[in-house]
Amino acid sequence: MNHFIKIFFSLAFLLFFQFGISQNSDKPWVIGVGIDFINIQGGDLDSGLNFGAPALSLSRYLGAGFSLGAQYSLNNIKNTPEDLGYSSVDGIVKYNLSDGKISPYLFAGYGFSRFEPALADSEGSYPSKETSRTGLGGIGVNFDLNDKLAINVSTSYRSDIEGDGYNHLQHIVGLSYSFGAGDADGDGVSDEKDECPDVPGLKEFNGCPDSDGDGIPDNKDRCPEEAGTEALQGCPDGDGDGVADIDDICPDIAGMAEMNGCPDTDGDGVSDNEDKCPEIAGDVANGGCPWADADGDGVADKDDKCPDVAGTVANNGCPDEPTGLIDFIGSDNNRVLFNASSSKLDSGDIKTLDLLKTILDQYPNANIIIEGYASSDGSSKYNMKLSEQRAASVKVYLESIGVDSARLQTTGFGESKLSGDNGTAKGRANSRRAKINRSASVSIN
Repeated sequence: MNHFIKIFFSLAFLLFFQFGISQNSDKPWVIGVGIDFINIQGGDLDSGLNFGAPALSLSRYLGAGFSLGAQYSLNNIKNTPEDLGYSSVDGIVKYNLSDGKISPYLFAGYGFSRFEPALADSEGSYPSKETSRTGLGGIGVNFDLNDKLAINVSTSYRSDIEGDGYNHLQHIVGLSYSFGAGDADGDGVSDEKDECPDVPGLKEFNGCPDSDGDGIPDNKDRCPEEAGTEALQGCPDGDGDGVADIDDICPDIAGMAEMNGCPDTDGDGVSDNEDKCPEIAGDVANGGCPWADADGDGVADKDDKCPDVAGTVANNGCPDEPTGLIDFIGSDNNRVLFNASSSKLDSGDIKTLDLLKTILDQYPNANIIIEGYASSDGSSKYNMKLSEQRAASVKVYLESIGVDSARLQTTGFGESKLSGDNGTAKGRANSRRAKINRSASVSIN
Protein backbone atom coordinates (compact mmCIF):
# COMPACT_ATOMS: atom_id res chain seq x y z
CA MET A 1 0.00 0.00 0.00
CA ASN A 2 2.83 2.39 0.82
CA HIS A 3 4.16 1.72 -2.67
CA PHE A 4 0.86 2.84 -4.22
CA ILE A 5 0.80 5.98 -2.09
CA LYS A 6 4.25 6.90 -3.28
CA ILE A 7 3.21 6.38 -6.89
CA PHE A 8 0.13 8.52 -6.42
CA PHE A 9 1.93 11.50 -4.95
CA SER A 10 4.72 11.23 -7.52
CA LEU A 11 2.18 11.37 -10.34
CA ALA A 12 0.31 14.29 -8.70
CA PHE A 13 3.55 16.24 -8.29
CA LEU A 14 4.51 15.59 -11.92
CA LEU A 15 1.11 16.67 -13.26
CA PHE A 16 0.95 19.82 -11.20
CA PHE A 17 4.38 21.18 -11.94
CA GLN A 18 4.82 19.92 -15.48
CA PHE A 19 1.38 20.59 -16.91
CA GLY A 20 -0.26 23.16 -14.68
CA ILE A 21 1.43 26.13 -16.32
CA SER A 22 0.21 25.67 -19.90
CA GLN A 23 -3.46 26.72 -20.21
CA ASN A 24 -6.13 25.78 -22.74
CA SER A 25 -9.83 25.48 -21.85
CA ASP A 26 -10.76 23.33 -24.83
CA LYS A 27 -9.19 19.97 -23.98
CA PRO A 28 -11.53 16.99 -24.48
CA TRP A 29 -9.40 14.31 -22.83
CA VAL A 30 -9.11 14.08 -19.05
CA ILE A 31 -6.83 11.77 -17.07
CA GLY A 32 -7.25 11.45 -13.31
CA VAL A 33 -5.15 10.04 -10.49
CA GLY A 34 -6.16 9.86 -6.85
CA ILE A 35 -6.82 7.87 -3.74
CA ASP A 36 -9.98 5.95 -2.93
CA PHE A 37 -11.87 5.04 0.22
CA ILE A 38 -13.98 1.83 0.29
CA ASN A 39 -16.71 0.98 2.78
CA ILE A 40 -18.37 -2.47 2.41
CA GLN A 41 -22.01 -2.51 3.42
CA GLY A 42 -23.76 -5.84 3.37
CA GLY A 43 -26.02 -7.35 6.00
CA ASP A 44 -24.38 -6.93 9.39
CA LEU A 45 -21.02 -6.19 7.80
CA ASP A 46 -19.61 -2.65 7.91
CA SER A 47 -15.90 -2.47 7.18
CA GLY A 48 -15.60 1.27 7.81
CA LEU A 49 -13.55 3.46 5.47
CA ASN A 50 -10.49 1.84 3.97
CA PHE A 51 -7.77 3.91 2.32
CA GLY A 52 -6.32 2.76 -1.00
CA ALA A 53 -4.42 3.84 -4.07
CA PRO A 54 -4.23 4.43 -6.89
CA ALA A 55 -7.53 5.41 -8.43
CA LEU A 56 -6.99 6.05 -12.15
CA SER A 57 -9.39 7.34 -14.79
CA LEU A 58 -9.47 8.38 -18.43
CA SER A 59 -12.43 10.08 -20.15
CA ARG A 60 -13.33 12.04 -23.24
CA TYR A 61 -15.80 14.86 -23.61
CA LEU A 62 -18.60 14.02 -26.06
CA GLY A 63 -20.54 17.27 -26.09
CA ALA A 64 -23.66 18.74 -24.50
CA GLY A 65 -22.12 18.23 -21.05
CA PHE A 66 -21.57 14.44 -21.43
CA SER A 67 -18.30 12.55 -21.10
CA LEU A 68 -17.47 8.86 -21.52
CA GLY A 69 -14.60 7.17 -19.69
CA ALA A 70 -13.06 4.27 -17.77
CA GLN A 71 -11.90 3.98 -14.18
CA TYR A 72 -9.58 1.62 -12.31
CA SER A 73 -8.97 1.49 -8.55
CA LEU A 74 -7.13 -0.59 -5.93
CA ASN A 75 -7.65 -0.90 -2.19
CA ASN A 76 -7.02 -3.12 0.86
CA ILE A 77 -10.09 -3.67 3.00
CA LYS A 78 -9.57 -4.28 6.72
CA ASN A 79 -11.89 -4.56 9.68
CA THR A 80 -13.30 -7.77 8.27
CA PRO A 81 -12.73 -11.35 9.43
CA GLU A 82 -10.03 -11.50 6.84
CA ASP A 83 -8.27 -8.68 5.00
CA LEU A 84 -9.42 -8.41 1.42
CA GLY A 85 -7.68 -7.13 -1.63
CA TYR A 86 -9.94 -4.94 -3.74
CA SER A 87 -9.87 -3.90 -7.39
CA SER A 88 -12.43 -2.47 -9.80
CA VAL A 89 -12.71 -1.64 -13.49
CA ASP A 90 -15.65 0.44 -14.72
CA GLY A 91 -17.04 2.24 -17.73
CA ILE A 92 -18.58 5.57 -16.72
CA VAL A 93 -20.85 8.20 -18.28
CA LYS A 94 -20.59 11.64 -16.68
CA TYR A 95 -22.86 14.68 -17.04
CA ASN A 96 -21.67 18.15 -16.00
CA LEU A 97 -24.33 20.15 -14.15
CA SER A 98 -22.52 23.45 -14.72
CA ASP A 99 -19.38 24.83 -16.29
CA GLY A 100 -17.19 27.03 -14.13
CA LYS A 101 -14.37 27.11 -11.63
CA ILE A 102 -16.46 24.81 -9.44
CA SER A 103 -18.42 22.31 -11.53
CA PRO A 104 -20.55 19.56 -9.99
CA TYR A 105 -21.46 16.48 -12.01
CA LEU A 106 -23.45 13.28 -11.95
CA PHE A 107 -22.16 9.91 -13.13
CA ALA A 108 -23.28 6.35 -13.63
CA GLY A 109 -21.55 3.25 -14.85
CA TYR A 110 -21.11 -0.47 -15.15
CA GLY A 111 -18.10 -2.56 -14.35
CA PHE A 112 -16.47 -5.27 -12.28
CA SER A 113 -15.46 -5.43 -8.65
CA ARG A 114 -13.13 -8.09 -7.20
CA PHE A 115 -12.75 -9.08 -3.59
CA GLU A 116 -10.09 -11.65 -2.68
CA PRO A 117 -8.28 -12.65 0.52
CA ALA A 118 -5.05 -10.87 1.14
CA LEU A 119 -3.50 -14.21 2.22
CA ALA A 120 -2.97 -17.15 -0.08
CA ASP A 121 -5.13 -19.36 2.09
CA SER A 122 -8.71 -18.50 1.35
CA GLU A 123 -10.24 -20.88 3.86
CA GLY A 124 -11.94 -19.54 6.91
CA SER A 125 -15.18 -18.25 8.27
CA TYR A 126 -15.04 -15.22 5.98
CA PRO A 127 -15.65 -16.55 2.46
CA SER A 128 -13.66 -15.34 -0.55
CA LYS A 129 -15.53 -13.29 -3.16
CA GLU A 130 -14.48 -13.37 -6.74
CA THR A 131 -15.09 -10.89 -9.55
CA SER A 132 -18.69 -9.69 -9.79
CA ARG A 133 -20.57 -7.34 -12.09
CA THR A 134 -21.32 -3.99 -10.49
CA GLY A 135 -23.63 -1.11 -11.27
CA LEU A 136 -22.77 2.30 -9.86
CA GLY A 137 -24.02 5.86 -9.59
CA GLY A 138 -22.80 8.93 -7.82
CA ILE A 139 -22.00 12.61 -7.67
CA GLY A 140 -18.78 14.59 -7.83
CA VAL A 141 -17.33 18.06 -8.14
CA ASN A 142 -14.29 19.54 -9.83
CA PHE A 143 -12.38 22.49 -8.36
CA ASP A 144 -10.37 24.09 -11.19
CA LEU A 145 -6.81 25.13 -10.37
CA ASN A 146 -6.26 26.33 -13.95
CA ASP A 147 -7.65 25.42 -17.35
CA LYS A 148 -5.90 22.06 -17.33
CA LEU A 149 -5.60 20.95 -13.72
CA ALA A 150 -8.41 20.39 -11.20
CA ILE A 151 -9.02 18.81 -7.82
CA ASN A 152 -11.68 16.12 -8.04
CA VAL A 153 -13.87 14.75 -5.28
CA SER A 154 -16.54 12.06 -5.90
CA THR A 155 -18.66 9.54 -4.09
CA SER A 156 -20.61 6.60 -5.52
CA TYR A 157 -22.68 3.67 -4.47
CA ARG A 158 -21.67 0.37 -6.08
CA SER A 159 -24.30 -2.35 -6.20
CA ASP A 160 -23.45 -6.02 -6.66
CA ILE A 161 -25.53 -7.34 -9.56
CA GLU A 162 -24.73 -11.09 -9.40
CA GLY A 163 -24.74 -11.60 -5.62
CA ASP A 164 -21.13 -12.78 -5.59
CA GLY A 165 -19.72 -9.57 -4.23
CA TYR A 166 -20.58 -6.83 -1.83
CA ASN A 167 -22.53 -3.61 -2.05
CA HIS A 168 -20.14 -0.83 -1.10
CA LEU A 169 -19.43 2.90 -1.13
CA GLN A 170 -16.44 4.31 -2.97
CA HIS A 171 -15.04 7.83 -2.42
CA ILE A 172 -12.25 9.23 -4.58
CA VAL A 173 -10.10 12.33 -4.05
CA GLY A 174 -7.54 13.22 -6.70
CA LEU A 175 -6.24 15.43 -9.44
CA SER A 176 -7.43 15.54 -13.03
CA TYR A 177 -5.55 16.82 -16.05
CA SER A 178 -7.16 17.90 -19.33
CA PHE A 179 -5.31 17.45 -22.59
CA GLY A 180 -5.72 17.00 -26.32
CA ALA A 181 -7.21 19.36 -28.86
CA GLY A 182 -10.87 19.04 -29.75
CA ASP A 183 -12.46 19.59 -33.14
CA ALA A 184 -16.06 20.59 -32.44
CA ASP A 185 -16.94 21.29 -36.09
CA GLY A 186 -15.14 18.23 -37.49
CA ASP A 187 -13.22 20.12 -40.18
CA GLY A 188 -9.84 18.61 -39.37
CA VAL A 189 -8.58 21.76 -37.64
CA SER A 190 -8.28 21.50 -33.87
CA ASP A 191 -10.38 23.90 -31.84
CA GLU A 192 -7.15 25.23 -30.39
CA LYS A 193 -6.09 26.46 -33.83
CA ASP A 194 -9.54 26.88 -35.40
CA GLU A 195 -10.52 30.55 -35.88
CA CYS A 196 -14.09 29.41 -36.59
CA PRO A 197 -14.48 26.45 -34.19
CA ASP A 198 -18.25 26.18 -34.57
CA VAL A 199 -18.36 26.19 -38.40
CA PRO A 200 -16.65 23.61 -40.67
CA GLY A 201 -13.98 25.31 -42.74
CA LEU A 202 -10.73 24.90 -44.63
CA LYS A 203 -7.24 24.22 -43.31
CA GLU A 204 -5.72 27.00 -45.43
CA PHE A 205 -8.04 29.47 -43.70
CA ASN A 206 -7.40 28.15 -40.17
CA GLY A 207 -10.69 26.31 -40.03
CA CYS A 208 -12.89 29.08 -41.47
CA PRO A 209 -15.07 28.59 -44.57
CA ASP A 210 -14.99 30.60 -47.82
CA SER A 211 -18.64 30.47 -48.88
CA ASP A 212 -18.28 32.54 -52.05
CA GLY A 213 -14.95 31.04 -53.13
CA ASP A 214 -13.19 34.38 -53.57
CA GLY A 215 -10.13 33.37 -51.56
CA ILE A 216 -11.14 35.42 -48.55
CA PRO A 217 -12.40 33.45 -45.51
CA ASP A 218 -15.87 34.32 -44.26
CA ASN A 219 -14.57 35.68 -40.94
CA LYS A 220 -12.64 38.36 -42.85
CA ASP A 221 -15.11 38.76 -45.74
CA ARG A 222 -17.55 41.70 -45.54
CA CYS A 223 -19.60 40.04 -48.27
CA PRO A 224 -19.30 36.29 -47.56
CA GLU A 225 -22.10 35.37 -49.99
CA GLU A 226 -20.76 37.40 -52.96
CA ALA A 227 -17.36 36.95 -54.58
CA GLY A 228 -15.25 40.08 -54.36
CA THR A 229 -11.69 41.36 -54.16
CA GLU A 230 -9.18 41.47 -51.36
CA ALA A 231 -8.83 45.26 -51.75
CA LEU A 232 -12.54 45.63 -50.93
CA GLN A 233 -12.50 43.02 -48.12
CA GLY A 234 -14.21 40.40 -50.23
CA CYS A 235 -16.98 42.60 -51.67
CA PRO A 236 -17.77 43.12 -55.39
CA ASP A 237 -17.62 46.45 -57.25
CA GLY A 238 -20.09 46.28 -60.13
CA ASP A 239 -19.39 49.72 -61.62
CA GLY A 240 -15.61 49.55 -61.10
CA ASP A 241 -15.32 52.87 -59.27
CA GLY A 242 -13.37 51.49 -56.32
CA VAL A 243 -16.34 51.63 -53.98
CA ALA A 244 -17.76 48.27 -52.86
CA ASP A 245 -21.37 47.71 -53.92
CA ILE A 246 -22.34 47.30 -50.27
CA ASP A 247 -21.19 50.90 -49.65
CA ASP A 248 -22.07 52.33 -53.10
CA ILE A 249 -25.20 54.49 -53.18
CA CYS A 250 -25.00 54.43 -56.98
CA PRO A 251 -23.78 50.84 -57.62
CA ASP A 252 -24.61 50.91 -61.35
CA ILE A 253 -22.89 54.23 -62.18
CA ALA A 254 -19.19 54.87 -61.68
CA GLY A 255 -18.67 57.66 -59.18
CA MET A 256 -16.28 58.91 -56.56
CA ALA A 257 -15.37 57.56 -53.14
CA GLU A 258 -16.00 60.93 -51.49
CA MET A 259 -19.52 60.87 -52.98
CA ASN A 260 -20.19 57.31 -51.72
CA GLY A 261 -19.80 55.93 -55.24
CA CYS A 262 -22.01 58.51 -57.01
CA PRO A 263 -20.85 60.97 -59.71
CA ASP A 264 -20.82 64.78 -59.48
CA THR A 265 -21.26 65.86 -63.10
CA ASP A 266 -21.16 69.63 -62.50
CA GLY A 267 -18.41 69.42 -59.88
CA ASP A 268 -20.25 71.53 -57.31
CA GLY A 269 -19.71 69.12 -54.42
CA VAL A 270 -23.26 67.72 -54.55
CA SER A 271 -23.60 64.17 -55.92
CA ASP A 272 -25.91 63.76 -58.89
CA ASN A 273 -28.36 61.62 -56.93
CA GLU A 274 -28.94 64.54 -54.53
CA ASP A 275 -28.33 67.43 -56.97
CA LYS A 276 -31.49 69.22 -58.09
CA CYS A 277 -29.46 70.80 -60.93
CA PRO A 278 -26.92 68.05 -61.81
CA GLU A 279 -25.78 69.75 -65.03
CA ILE A 280 -25.29 73.22 -63.52
CA ALA A 281 -22.84 73.99 -60.73
CA GLY A 282 -24.62 75.42 -57.72
CA ASP A 283 -24.54 75.73 -53.97
CA VAL A 284 -24.67 72.81 -51.55
CA ALA A 285 -27.09 74.78 -49.39
CA ASN A 286 -29.42 75.21 -52.38
CA GLY A 287 -29.57 71.54 -53.32
CA GLY A 288 -26.80 71.88 -55.92
CA CYS A 289 -28.59 74.68 -57.83
CA PRO A 290 -27.25 78.22 -58.27
CA TRP A 291 -28.94 81.01 -56.35
CA ALA A 292 -31.07 83.54 -58.27
CA ASP A 293 -29.25 86.75 -59.30
CA ALA A 294 -31.82 89.04 -60.95
CA ASP A 295 -29.41 91.92 -61.62
CA GLY A 296 -26.56 89.67 -62.76
CA ASP A 297 -23.96 91.34 -60.57
CA GLY A 298 -22.60 88.09 -59.12
CA VAL A 299 -24.31 88.59 -55.78
CA ALA A 300 -27.19 86.18 -55.11
CA ASP A 301 -30.53 87.82 -54.53
CA LYS A 302 -30.64 86.38 -51.02
CA ASP A 303 -27.48 88.31 -50.16
CA ASP A 304 -28.00 91.32 -52.49
CA LYS A 305 -29.00 94.49 -50.67
CA CYS A 306 -29.84 96.02 -54.06
CA PRO A 307 -31.30 92.98 -55.93
CA ASP A 308 -32.76 95.02 -58.76
CA VAL A 309 -29.65 97.11 -59.51
CA ALA A 310 -26.28 95.71 -60.54
CA GLY A 311 -23.64 96.46 -58.00
CA THR A 312 -20.40 95.05 -56.70
CA VAL A 313 -19.60 92.10 -54.45
CA ALA A 314 -17.62 94.38 -52.16
CA ASN A 315 -20.69 96.58 -51.65
CA ASN A 316 -23.12 93.64 -51.06
CA GLY A 317 -24.64 93.88 -54.54
CA CYS A 318 -25.18 97.64 -54.49
CA PRO A 319 -23.34 100.11 -56.72
CA ASP A 320 -20.16 101.57 -55.29
CA GLU A 321 -20.51 104.96 -53.65
CA PRO A 322 -19.86 107.70 -56.26
CA THR A 323 -17.16 109.35 -54.20
CA GLY A 324 -16.00 111.56 -57.10
CA LEU A 325 -19.54 112.87 -57.60
CA ILE A 326 -19.93 113.42 -53.87
CA ASP A 327 -16.71 115.41 -53.81
CA PHE A 328 -17.88 117.50 -56.79
CA ILE A 329 -21.23 118.29 -55.15
CA GLY A 330 -19.47 119.39 -51.98
CA SER A 331 -16.96 121.62 -53.77
CA ASP A 332 -17.11 125.29 -54.77
CA ASN A 333 -17.25 124.17 -58.44
CA ASN A 334 -20.78 122.92 -57.92
CA ARG A 335 -22.63 125.94 -59.31
CA VAL A 336 -23.49 127.55 -62.61
CA LEU A 337 -24.07 131.35 -62.40
CA PHE A 338 -26.45 133.19 -64.72
CA ASN A 339 -26.91 136.81 -65.67
CA ALA A 340 -29.99 138.69 -64.49
CA SER A 341 -33.23 137.40 -66.03
CA SER A 342 -31.18 134.87 -68.10
CA SER A 343 -30.95 131.07 -68.35
CA LYS A 344 -28.17 131.07 -70.95
CA LEU A 345 -24.88 129.25 -70.18
CA ASP A 346 -21.57 130.98 -70.70
CA SER A 347 -18.16 129.48 -71.46
CA GLY A 348 -17.23 129.13 -67.79
CA ASP A 349 -20.41 127.24 -67.11
CA ILE A 350 -19.66 124.90 -70.03
CA LYS A 351 -16.30 123.89 -68.45
CA THR A 352 -17.99 123.12 -65.17
CA LEU A 353 -20.61 120.92 -66.84
CA ASP A 354 -18.00 119.14 -68.98
CA LEU A 355 -16.19 118.22 -65.76
CA LEU A 356 -19.48 116.95 -64.32
CA LYS A 357 -20.02 114.77 -67.39
CA THR A 358 -16.58 113.19 -66.93
CA ILE A 359 -17.46 112.36 -63.33
CA LEU A 360 -20.86 110.92 -64.26
CA ASP A 361 -19.18 108.63 -66.78
CA GLN A 362 -17.25 107.07 -63.88
CA TYR A 363 -20.47 106.24 -62.02
CA PRO A 364 -22.99 104.99 -64.60
CA ASN A 365 -25.51 104.05 -61.91
CA ALA A 366 -25.55 107.47 -60.25
CA ASN A 367 -28.32 109.94 -61.03
CA ILE A 368 -28.47 113.68 -60.25
CA ILE A 369 -30.95 116.45 -59.58
CA ILE A 370 -30.32 119.86 -61.20
CA GLU A 371 -31.61 122.59 -58.88
CA GLY A 372 -32.41 126.08 -60.30
CA TYR A 373 -32.52 129.29 -58.20
CA ALA A 374 -33.28 133.02 -58.67
CA SER A 375 -32.59 136.27 -56.86
CA SER A 376 -35.26 138.37 -55.21
CA ASP A 377 -35.53 140.74 -58.19
CA GLY A 378 -38.93 140.55 -59.81
CA SER A 379 -42.04 138.71 -58.69
CA SER A 380 -41.87 135.35 -56.98
CA LYS A 381 -43.90 133.76 -59.82
CA TYR A 382 -41.46 135.09 -62.38
CA ASN A 383 -38.48 133.94 -60.32
CA MET A 384 -39.91 130.40 -59.95
CA LYS A 385 -40.28 130.05 -63.72
CA LEU A 386 -36.81 131.51 -64.25
CA SER A 387 -35.25 129.01 -61.79
CA GLU A 388 -36.91 126.11 -63.61
CA GLN A 389 -35.59 127.40 -66.96
CA ARG A 390 -32.06 127.61 -65.54
CA ALA A 391 -32.23 123.98 -64.35
CA ALA A 392 -33.60 122.90 -67.72
CA SER A 393 -30.79 124.74 -69.53
CA VAL A 394 -28.21 122.72 -67.63
CA LYS A 395 -30.05 119.45 -68.36
CA VAL A 396 -30.23 120.22 -72.08
CA TYR A 397 -26.50 120.80 -72.25
CA LEU A 398 -25.63 117.62 -70.34
CA GLU A 399 -27.87 115.62 -72.68
CA SER A 400 -26.12 117.23 -75.65
CA ILE A 401 -22.74 115.93 -74.49
CA GLY A 402 -23.95 112.36 -73.91
CA VAL A 403 -25.49 112.11 -70.44
CA ASP A 404 -28.59 109.89 -70.50
CA SER A 405 -31.70 111.99 -69.81
CA ALA A 406 -33.00 109.21 -67.53
CA ARG A 407 -30.22 110.08 -65.12
CA LEU A 408 -31.22 113.75 -64.90
CA GLN A 409 -33.98 115.42 -62.88
CA THR A 410 -34.70 119.14 -62.63
CA THR A 411 -36.44 121.30 -60.05
CA GLY A 412 -36.78 125.01 -59.42
CA PHE A 413 -36.79 126.79 -56.08
CA GLY A 414 -37.42 130.38 -57.30
CA GLU A 415 -36.27 132.94 -54.74
CA SER A 416 -36.98 130.65 -51.75
CA LYS A 417 -33.29 129.80 -51.15
CA LEU A 418 -31.29 132.99 -51.61
CA SER A 419 -27.50 132.96 -51.42
CA GLY A 420 -26.19 135.86 -49.39
CA ASP A 421 -27.72 139.31 -48.84
CA ASN A 422 -29.88 140.17 -51.84
CA GLY A 423 -29.76 143.81 -50.77
CA THR A 424 -26.36 143.86 -52.42
CA ALA A 425 -25.39 143.28 -56.04
CA LYS A 426 -23.03 140.47 -55.05
CA GLY A 427 -25.71 138.67 -53.07
CA ARG A 428 -28.17 138.89 -55.95
CA ALA A 429 -25.50 137.61 -58.43
CA ASN A 430 -24.76 134.54 -56.23
CA SER A 431 -28.49 133.76 -56.02
CA ARG A 432 -28.87 133.52 -59.82
CA ARG A 433 -27.54 129.94 -59.99
CA ALA A 434 -27.98 126.24 -60.67
CA LYS A 435 -26.52 123.44 -58.47
CA ILE A 436 -26.10 119.69 -58.72
CA ASN A 437 -27.33 117.22 -56.07
CA ARG A 438 -27.53 113.42 -55.83
CA SER A 439 -30.77 111.68 -56.64
CA ALA A 440 -32.11 109.14 -54.20
CA SER A 441 -32.72 106.72 -57.08
CA VAL A 442 -30.17 104.90 -59.23
CA SER A 443 -30.19 104.11 -62.89
CA ILE A 444 -31.32 100.68 -64.03
CA ASN A 445 -29.71 101.03 -67.46
